[in-house]
Amino acid sequence: MKKFNIRKVLDGLTASSSSGTASPQPGTYQNDVIQETLQSEHFQLCKTVRHGFPYQPSSMAFDPVQKILAIGTQSGAVRLFGRAGVECYCQHDSGAAVIQLQFLVNEGALVSALADDSVHLWNLRQKQPAILHTLKFNRERITFCHLPFQSKWLYIGTEKGNIHIVNVESFTLSGYVIMWNKAIELSSKSHPGPVVHISDNPMDEGKILIGFECGTVVLWDLKCKKADYRYNHDEAIHSVAWHHEGKQFTCSHSDGTLTTWNVRVPAKPTITVTPHGKQPKDGKKPEPCKPILKVEYKTTRAGDAFVVMSGGLSYDTGCRRSCLTVMHGKSTAVLEMDYPIVDFLTLCETPYPNDFQEPYAVVVLLEKDLVVIDLEQIGYPIFENPYPLSIHESPVTCVEYFADCPPELIPALYSVGSRQKRQGYSKKEWPISGGNWGQGTLSYPEIIVTGHADGSIKFWDASAIMLQVLYKLKTAKVFEKALKGGKEEKPSTEIVDEDPFAIQTVSWCPESRMLCVAGVSAHVIIYRFSKQEITTEVVQLLEVRMQGELNDVDSPDPADPPTPSTPVPPSSSSPTQEGEPPEAQPFTSDDGPRDNVPCLKVRSAPLKQSPGYQVELVIQLVWVSGEPPQQITSLAVSSSDGLVVFGNSSGLAVVDYLQKSLLLNISTSELYSPSDPYQRQPRSPRKTRQPSGALSDHSDGNNVSEEKSNKSPTSDAKDSSFSRSRSSSVTSIERESREAISSFHFSESFPRKTDSSPSPSLWLGTTQGTVLVLSLSLPPTGDQRLQQPVEVSSCGTLVRLKGGILTMAFLDSLGAVLPPSYEPWSEPNAPDEEKTRRRRPASPPPTQEGQDSQYAVVCSEKQAKVVGLPSQSCFFKHNITESSFVLRADVVQMAAGLCLACFCANGHIMTLSLPSLRPLLDVNYLPLTDMRIARTFCFSNLGQALYLTSPTEIQRITYSQETCDNLQEMMGELFTPLETPEAPNRGFFKGLFGGGAQSLDREDLFGETAAGKASRSLAQHIPGPQGMEGMKGAASGVVGDLARARIALDERGQKLGELEDRTAAMMASADSFSKHAHDMMLKYKDKKWYQL
Repeated sequence: MKKFNIRKVLDGLTASSSSGTASPQPGTYQNDVIQETLQSEHFQLCKTVRHGFPYQPSSMAFDPVQKILAIGTQSGAVRLFGRAGVECYCQHDSGAAVIQLQFLVNEGALVSALADDSVHLWNLRQKQPAILHTLKFNRERITFCHLPFQSKWLYIGTEKGNIHIVNVESFTLSGYVIMWNKAIELSSKSHPGPVVHISDNPMDEGKILIGFECGTVVLWDLKCKKADYRYNHDEAIHSVAWHHEGKQFTCSHSDGTLTTWNVRVPAKPTITVTPHGKQPKDGKKPEPCKPILKVEYKTTRAGDAFVVMSGGLSYDTGCRRSCLTVMHGKSTAVLEMDYPIVDFLTLCETPYPNDFQEPYAVVVLLEKDLVVIDLEQIGYPIFENPYPLSIHESPVTCVEYFADCPPELIPALYSVGSRQKRQGYSKKEWPISGGNWGQGTLSYPEIIVTGHADGSIKFWDASAIMLQVLYKLKTAKVFEKALKGGKEEKPSTEIVDEDPFAIQTVSWCPESRMLCVAGVSAHVIIYRFSKQEITTEVVQLLEVRMQGELNDVDSPDPADPPTPSTPVPPSSSSPTQEGEPPEAQPFTSDDGPRDNVPCLKVRSAPLKQSPGYQVELVIQLVWVSGEPPQQITSLAVSSSDGLVVFGNSSGLAVVDYLQKSLLLNISTSELYSPSDPYQRQPRSPRKTRQPSGALSDHSDGNNVSEEKSNKSPTSDAKDSSFSRSRSSSVTSIERESREAISSFHFSESFPRKTDSSPSPSLWLGTTQGTVLVLSLSLPPTGDQRLQQPVEVSSCGTLVRLKGGILTMAFLDSLGAVLPPSYEPWSEPNAPDEEKTRRRRPASPPPTQEGQDSQYAVVCSEKQAKVVGLPSQSCFFKHNITESSFVLRADVVQMAAGLCLACFCANGHIMTLSLPSLRPLLDVNYLPLTDMRIARTFCFSNLGQALYLTSPTEIQRITYSQETCDNLQEMMGELFTPLETPEAPNRGFFKGLFGGGAQSLDREDLFGETAAGKASRSLAQHIPGPQGMEGMKGAASGVVGDLARARIALDERGQKLGELEDRTAAMMASADSFSKHAHDMMLKYKDKKWYQL
């Protein structure tokens, strides 16, 4: 445990310290020494888990025995899903798109084929899957793969029309190759195109069906190495599906038709149907439809077969959404999907292709969703999805992470959120139910809060590396819905063209459950949590006129005070103010600019508020003389003080949400005292329109270029690489002079040097690196708090740092963090006699004269400083980065102590000790940081952090050594040892007369002895990076071999029993014969030949 002597540090201070700090006065010994417990060995950085829907999915596979689903993406990722809470994320190093996935059923292995013509074998028998083998094709492009059930030979079709065969155990190519020119008719003059389908006959493993894009299908005899039959069709083929008895197969075509062929009748299809085509009355061919991209034919033992297909709709339904069609008997159901279909799989009771399939569900992979349809219930209802795949239901605009929350908070949110669930789901259990949960012991309440473009806020339970939605709040309900399309519509007052309700920032106090939300339309909404339903007759509204500095704009009324406020009387039901000047009209008039007009209109009708978060107050910034209000850049709420503060580039406003009144509305320059060395001169008027990028980085006003187009925060779907420099040349003097408020912190502290005891105060940081302090004078609690005004006074500048201020925190004299005071939650809608009295935590004991009892930790984009209070002396200073800048910084509580965690724009994650600011961790985590990560990265206590890694996924990481050590135990297991179901019984007559499934020893055909070696230049084998672990995983495949051997023995059991009986009978007959022979020998032993 290292000790730092404050007095020795002060003796060594040089001129590098802030010029605004004074030399501290000597203190007593007990306050000179602060013990630091955190060391470098307490830190390690690693990814923990990824939540959300796989971004840009491209392929899918399902293990019917293990009941595990795999989804591949266009960026080379593979997401594996089992039961709720069992998920895994894997990534191919190349980043190429995953074009196809194939499970080794019940083997704990997965084959992935990529767009860069590589094939990989994944070992799923470990908690973090890893690649065992890779095969990289050099001369041919991979188009289709097929791995027969319980086979170790993988068929790979290519763009040239050839088929190669790979041994999945050794991942080597066989010398057996099916060439395209041998498969098609010799008289054919054209190339058949790429291979689009490969499958083996369910009843004869020696015959495989090869589908070429041009419309030709070939039944290939593996033993004879020739084509048995060729089936030609005019339209291109997209997919092929066998009937389980192996006598027929169905093809889907590009003209929207389905053709069913008899294996032994290649001349023409036995049935041709156009499921969605209009049937002409004159008997002509139906009109062509859109291509049927995939078809599956699944049989049932007790009824008609199911035919499931995607696509094939008529061209005259161009506006219709993507559909999945389910045909069962004479009924046809068309199921509309919210997004385009990427792939679908029919889940069946048996993994054996030669048995009745008995389908029970269809898994549909959409571009932005995963849907599972129940085939066994009337109406085909969908299953309720247990995975957290709805993060992107509306695009995410902000994220906050709270670890180690109050334990009663998650049950409270779940109780109100459970009433929001949809009805009409299937009553059956979720069919993807494989794997087992982790057994980790590190568990504490964690909550993630996400803000969205449609104005909604979601609360997620993130405990124990799982994720589950708890509650959803819709903030847009507070406002009137905009009427679109009206010709006489009045001019819009909105400052963004899309998503006017988008959430920009969130301030939440978990202990008091107070929630404060800022939106892109310069509005702030304050919510209280209640378990009772209420109806609010009039939504309380407060309009604030923030015109920035005095020289910014001309006031509409010269008699107005410098910082006017326009609070709404509680009795008013309209956002329009009573007593406004006559020239301030609700909408723009032809003879004057907009003025005193909010961007959104608060609803005037009564608002029914369900249990959960209920509106307490709406605050809106209004237009000022034709200038739109500046968007809010920082926000904070204090439940113990009953105050909300928000700031932007014009200044800041402090609101008392208990009295519904505006306490302070002041420009940033007015916060400085006349003698302040950091005072800035008023800037020139600005007459340009407000930029609307809701997630633009306002943390440094002098170097962030403004977007000129009025787009919503979600319109930049393709985020460019985040490569900006805060030290670049300044675009304009006006932009440089615009000093915005970047951070707030409520605290019981010492706002002045002369203070002897802490008092309520508000600390604020600016984009120019200045920390200013406001002193708060609060009335006593009870009725006086609701009647007497709160006084706010400026105490000037505390300290100045390089770069914009990002975060502030306070430590006590022993180095422990001082959390903001809060009011414990109580039911706001309870009767008055049941309401608990508002109370504030007891204040710390007063400080002795000449002695600092608190330390303020301040972090900017470039530096961090520790300042003693009330002396305001700078004790420690650390330059975090010179070439880059800090995007996010937080003072976090680790298990062993406090630290300052920083995330830089160059991708580095760093931690510094407190209060000495010693570097403890510096890892180059992300070489290239894009804007999405920059705006969503956030730290939390106990070494947790997260960011939005794609528009649909949240990546959680940890920088705690303890969490890294326990991560394997916390993660779930994908593979579970299970017995493979018994093979279908062949039956007596099929075994006697033939007609059952014909087995094939593929080793005799594809092995090196029979087929020889493949060309070395065709593909390159790359061993996986797993080493011994990979070999262990491969060796564990013996379990599967034993299972197959056991099944084979069961199938031969009857023959073995007969053989045993015959052997016993032969042994008895032999014994009898031996006895008789011996007796005969004794009888005639001594007799002569003539005596016989």
